[in-house]
Amino acid sequence: MVSVVRSCTPMAPHFYWILLTLTCGYSLWKGRGDERMAATVCIIASIVSVFVLSPLARRYSGVETGELTVDLLVLTAFTYIALRSERFWPLWVAGLQLTASMAHILKSIQLALLPEAYAAATRIWSYPILLIIAIGAWRNHKRRQREGRVTAA
Repeated sequence: MVSVVRSCTPMAPHFYWILLTLTCGYSLWKGRGDERMAATVCIIASIVSVFVLSPLARRYSGVETGELTVDLLVLTAFTYIALRSERFWPLWVAGLQLTASMAHILKSIQLALLPEAYAAATRIWSYPILLIIAIGAWRNHKRRQREGRVTAA
């Protein structure tokens, strides 16, 4: 995802993978269709992103075409979820993914863009995306609990 993934500080990759595991695990456990689909997209994209990045010595010095491809596929998946969902949170996720994907266009327009800025622009949106998906799962779970109490009474 994507952008959902890599980080500038040495600690951040570990933090990202922990956050990915916790939020997507919760979304798969307590969420329904939209949350589960979005969590699955995040997990797959994060794993694939590790394998498509350029070698470390030249990473983000040019357009990362592998990451661009993953980001566009994730954008397509999130847009599909948003268009068929009855909930509002998928629109936020698709919008944030669009923002992350635009970083690749910026790098192609301005090749002198610092690799650190380019990397940060593709990654930073991954964190709020994961949190929004988890919040969507939590709200869905709470909604189902309320409906269960109402129908049982």
